[in-house]
Amino acid sequence: MASDAVEILEHPRTRDVYMLVGWRQWADAGSVSSGLPQYVIQREKARRIGQIRPDGFYMFQIPGTHDLIRPVIKFREGFPESLQTPENPLYYFESNQRGVVILLGDEPHLDAERYIMAILDAARQLRVKLIVGIGGVYGEFPYEKERLVSGSYSLPEIQGRMNELALSPTDYHGGVSIGSYLCKRAGERGMEYIGMYAMVPLFDFSSIPQIGRSIQIENDFMAWLGIMRRVNYLFKIDVNLTDLMQKSKRLLNTLEKKVEELDRLAPQAGIRDYFARLSAEFEEVPFIPLDDVWEESLRKILDRLEDEQEGPEGV
Repeated sequence: MASDAVEILEHPRTRDVYMLVGWRQWADAGSVSSGLPQYVIQREKARRIGQIRPDGFYMFQIPGTHDLIRPVIKFREGFPESLQTPENPLYYFESNQRGVVILLGDEPHLDAERYIMAILDAARQLRVKLIVGIGGVYGEFPYEKERLVSGSYSLPEIQGRMNELALSPTDYHGGVSIGSYLCKRAGERGMEYIGMYAMVPLFDFSSIPQIGRSIQIENDFMAWLGIMRRVNYLFKIDVNLTDLMQKSKRLLNTLEKKVEELDRLAPQAGIRDYFARLSAEFEEVPFIPLDDVWEESLRKILDRLEDEQEGPEGV
């Protein structure tokens, strides 16, 4: 029986359809879960093809919290110009003759079970082969290194993709994120799901009087890039990542300037030594797609053949 929370306005005609899901949620360090899907939607000019209806998933208020979870309204000279309420739209675009559905949602306050089943039902209706859920987690990592990405999977037969995607299998035990909830229920329904959680740098300098606060990255474009390189490879699509590469370089330059500023503010704190130690102790796990390895190997073979044909004197 189809979920009454699912509304599909258009069904993809492509044979291979994949799904990327993100939320405004708890595990959204670096805006990986909320900002990255929105970025892809805008860059690929994805069109809206449906939604998970919000009915019954969200609270209006919790006593004592004032406006923490209330919808946001904007008046102009007494007229209600806009009302922002939780929503879970479904978008769609095509790349390399493959279809990509994107869910950008608001983590539910209530009835998470029905919410998850609605997502899985939508995936069934849209003939999705594989769902990828994304999130971000803050931690103490070097800001200049490729981000670590931990992974989860819904079915034993897709475990091998963890190494292929350079995902560190998670051993997390604790409060569940919406993506982890989806991973478990997808497996129970025999559906393929892979979760990717990028580790986003956070540095606690609150004990240093001259600084007195933590430093964290609001939009970690380096994490976005790492996730999208894996999504491109996994879905066999070709979302252009040049802009994200440029944003990553600018982010790195900004962070380097920030480190210089912190070092000037607290020269006795050994800020540069701290970052050097972090970098030295960090084990980078780069994602090298198999097709990149093949292209590099082929290029080396062709170069060697060319050298052999030219001879020792280049004749």
